[in-house]
Amino acid sequence: MLASREQQPRRTLNRSLHGRDCNDSRMTDVASVVEQYYAAVGDRDGSAEALRALLRPDVRIVEHPNAINPKGTVRNRDAAVAGYLAGKERLIEQTFDVHELLVSCSRVAVRATWQGTLARDMGPFPAGTAMKAHIAGLLTVVDGQIREHKTFDCYEPLVSDA
Repeated sequence: MLASREQQPRRTLNRSLHGRDCNDSRMTDVASVVEQYYAAVGDRDGSAEALRALLRPDVRIVEHPNAINPKGTVRNRDAAVAGYLAGKERLIEQTFDVHELLVSCSRVAVRATWQGTLARDMGPFPAGTAMKAHIAGLLTVVDGQIREHKTFDCYEPLVSDA
């Protein structure tokens, strides 16, 4: 779920990057694609096709090592959609709150918070365990689709009640 209308992400637009000028409408479109992407990823009721439509066929998604995924992962479009579908099975709920977007031409830096609740036992964590991550993401948008996404997920400590 994207932040509510009252809490729309703060957008900062940089009109020049390495001598290339960008116009406000192009950067707004890029920001909108990124907002749609985070909304789609966070939508447990959404479809794989809705997510696939936002990803270029040659997309590269890099999840840097973190507490949940210590080795990190590099995914293509098919792997990203498969991960989205697997997440629907692992979680009973999840939300993405996008707090800030910094846009420079086709590049977007994102500051967000993700929260999810496990649907079933996973390792030492029982069903119902709440998770929370503070996220920094760097994305590139080309022709209205995500071309690259690098994410840095900082999870709060996971504590099992069991």
